[in-house]
Amino acid sequence: MKKLSICLVLALFCLAATAQNAPAVIKFPGLDASPLDALYYPLNATKVKKEDTSLPIIKVLYSRPQRKGREIFGVLEQFDKVWRLGANESTEIYFDRKVTIGDKKIKAGTYSLFAIPSKDKWTIIVNKQTSRWGLTYDEAKDLVRVEVPVTKLEKPIEALSMTFTDLADGANLVIAWDFTQVALPIHFKK
Repeated sequence: MKKLSICLVLALFCLAATAQNAPAVIKFPGLDASPLDALYYPLNATKVKKEDTSLPIIKVLYSRPQRKGREIFGVLEQFDKVWRLGANESTEIYFDRKVTIGDKKIKAGTYSLFAIPSKDKWTIIVNKQTSRWGLTYDEAKDLVRVEVPVTKLEKPIEALSMTFTDLADGANLVIAWDFTQVALPIHFKK
């Protein structure tokens, strides 16, 4: 009986010690409906292993809302109203050097992007406010507004998407969602 009691006490002690070392069960949040994405110029900037500290020249952080069968521009995102150009936090753009957008020179730094979509054109806005959630927009902090033409697409783009295309003296920030695409020319020394 004494041996059985000692074995039982040792077993309980081992069980208690093991339980203290077991990791706590943590519930992680599910995937966001509009996941955050990053875009770089040049497009391969994160894969280039150079000592060139100028890469990336431009970085865009934006959340990618999904179409889900909805009509986007003119309905979900109303025409002629300021839109945060994504979901969740405001879209941010970082320049590692001075750039020119429209006729405005913009210093290196981080800014937010907004848009005013219309049927045939968009107004793209570069704004000094950053790290804002939702549509927290202060027009007084606009650096530049540039009108760009809309290109109608034959097939819809499911998730808000952005990429860069090369220009001789910079890059176009190409933005597409639903049946709509626009391109914002950004000029800089390569």
